[in-house]
Amino acid sequence: MNFNEYPIESLMYITNRPEIVFTHGKGSWLYDNNGKRYLDFIQGWAVNCLGHCNEGMIEALNQQAKLLFNPSPAFYNEPMVRLAALLTQHSCFDKVFFANSGAEANEGAIKLARKWGKKFKDGAFEIITFDHSFHGRTLATMSASGKPGWDTIYAPQVPGFPKADLNDIASVEKLINAKTVAVMLEPIQGEGGVIPATREFMQQLRELTRKHNVLLIVDEVQSGCGRAGTLFAYELSGIEPDIMTLGKGIGGGVPLAALLAKAEVAVFEAGDQGGTYNGNPLMTAVGYSVIAQLTAPGFLEGVRARGEYLRAKLLELSEERGFKGERGEGLLRALLLGKDIGNQIVEKARDMQPDGLLLNAARPNLLRFMPALNVTNEEIDQMMAMLRSILDTL
Repeated sequence: MNFNEYPIESLMYITNRPEIVFTHGKGSWLYDNNGKRYLDFIQGWAVNCLGHCNEGMIEALNQQAKLLFNPSPAFYNEPMVRLAALLTQHSCFDKVFFANSGAEANEGAIKLARKWGKKFKDGAFEIITFDHSFHGRTLATMSASGKPGWDTIYAPQVPGFPKADLNDIASVEKLINAKTVAVMLEPIQGEGGVIPATREFMQQLRELTRKHNVLLIVDEVQSGCGRAGTLFAYELSGIEPDIMTLGKGIGGGVPLAALLAKAEVAVFEAGDQGGTYNGNPLMTAVGYSVIAQLTAPGFLEGVRARGEYLRAKLLELSEERGFKGERGEGLLRALLLGKDIGNQIVEKARDMQPDGLLLNAARPNLLRFMPALNVTNEEIDQMMAMLRSILDTL
């Protein structure tokens, strides 16, 4: 089928896209309109945690589609209640609000923290965030983000987001004042280049925020839902945050996100928060299937084992090619190239024949790997072989 048969001019331009249309996928593989297949180590930017077209998710979607799509968020529905209970059962949180995207969940976290500050901290509203962080594309979440250049695109920014340096507790402490209501961070900065917060820093942050009666918010839109080898990345440090946001992996490919909080922080009143599709049964039924599969016996142990396998293979390649090592947690990892060849590698990988390879360069000098959490060691080996052949051409 010719690409020219597709009326792409009807789509608003937001980014440069290659002239392929993906038509179907299964597991770690995607297929385009020409029948070419691609080994997918992006998986929708860490969204498809169980790969493409997971059978359990399909069954959950089909069953729920025969029962109820959307009764309105003004009423309870069964999948919404079941998923909320599953999330609180497997986390340190007590309350859940469902949303449609990670940005919306983070927007909710900002609102919840400011509401808590209004009720309990004399109107405190500032939320300390971090350089190179990424929290979404709404005006408030862009303002909270530390992505270079984002302070001018839609200026003026939403005020109240002073920036600290990740893994530097002194940089956080000097920003705390009477207006500070929370500190918000990604336990692993994904868009920033797969930069983990250290265990020590997370523990210091928890101690500091408690000392100053300031909330700790973890944005686990990318690092949560098994991606780091634990169900949630905050568990790696042995701490308990006050608020957490989830997106991407919680839906496994459908639009679903969540805002979780400790009971004493869940201070929304009637009318404070809402949304037309929030907690709709079609999406939460799929989300329940995803979380149930992630928490099944042995699954997360498998993620950790495959993460270590990928880590070892990337270190081996780095040593072989004179790169700068690798970093990350679980199956969210980066290969540090030491030179700005990431985008070249991404394009060459996609255009390989007969099979393509989908990679991401979160920064020009590194590659980010976000495979399905059930990727096999054989698929990791295949990806490494394809990557080597690309590097041979550079």
